[in-house]
Amino acid sequence: MSGLRLEGRTALVTGASQGIGEGIVRLLGAHGARVIAAARSVDKLQSLADELAEKGIEVHPLELDLAAPDAVASRIKGLPEPFSEVDILVNNAGITADGLLARMSLEAWEKVLRVNLTGAFAVTRAVSRGMMRRRWGRIISISSVVGLMGNAGQANYAAAKAGLVGFSKSLARELAGRDITVNVVAPGFIETAMTDALPDQHREELLEVIPLKRLGSVDDVAWAVLFLASEEAAYVTGHVLNVSGGLYL
Repeated sequence: MSGLRLEGRTALVTGASQGIGEGIVRLLGAHGARVIAAARSVDKLQSLADELAEKGIEVHPLELDLAAPDAVASRIKGLPEPFSEVDILVNNAGITADGLLARMSLEAWEKVLRVNLTGAFAVTRAVSRGMMRRRWGRIISISSVVGLMGNAGQANYAAAKAGLVGFSKSLARELAGRDITVNVVAPGFIETAMTDALPDQHREELLEVIPLKRLGSVDDVAWAVLFLASEEAAYVTGHVLNVSGGLYL
């Protein structure tokens, strides 16, 4: 496999047990990175690691619950060699708790921000110190076009995803002097278990407002992450890469 090689690099991907996160683990691993796959579901992670090991891809499962950000640093500090020095971080983990503002509880608001935004802060803070010492790093956060354009019934989710953009742009300025780039990928509607459950009529309505007339694939997002993680993207920082088929222009 040519181009965009990541040999010698270690990547940490959160929310790695399914969907976009799993796809990112697979693609980064296929391009030479050793990967720490982090999520709450350690059984799924172990199955993924076992499968990829048969293809010669090194994957270390890491049980990590971003709803408990205070515990993140100690979990990452306990990583074994050769996974202890993270070069590439992909903040992908996220949850939803949708509802109109008038009916949204404070608990639903805080839970989504805690996992989607504070969790990313905790992981980034834990791994960025090593990147600064080694004077190289890639930090990529998975936001959403919802964070750029809003969506009724998702005020908490949109706020968290918009927060990732501001967080990343600020870090891009802080860390550029250490050769660390910080970028964002903002997917639109992607083919996952969640979109598979959409009623046919809702799906057709979605396709009508997407200029490319299809939902995105997990690989569409993973390839964007791979580019931003590579040496070829060394002069790209503070950027939001919109992967939405033209849904948000």
